[in-house]
Amino acid sequence: MGRIFAVELDGRVYGCKSCNTHLALSTDLISRGFYCHRGKAYLFNNVVNFTSGEVVERMMLSGMHTVADIFCCRCGQIIGWKYETVQEKSQKYKEGKFVLERGRIVDEIGFSTEFCVEGCVSMSDTEDD
Repeated sequence: MGRIFAVELDGRVYGCKSCNTHLALSTDLISRGFYCHRGKAYLFNNVVNFTSGEVVERMMLSGMHTVADIFCCRCGQIIGWKYETVQEKSQKYKEGKFVLERGRIVDEIGFSTEFCVEGCVSMSDTEDD
């Protein structure tokens, strides 16, 4: 097997729960209102660091769709699916989009919420000296 080259994303990132490989930017998140048979799922415009499975026809809650399961390129864990084609006109917005299963991803990998606090005491504008 060859060497795996993974794309490192900058900013708020969703990653693989198994190995923390970057998968998608939070700015590519379209909807958190999707579901799969394992629970919640998120719809994204773009996903990186994945491999695709076989393209198949699958009946879903919103109708028949042609999809391909997607897997983390580093650990091989199934992470969701890609919509290849959809039958219903009202669902066409999904074509070419990706669904990541909530239970298989972690939020905001590499995004630091730590901050430095200066060691001084200050008063608000409303306080008197």
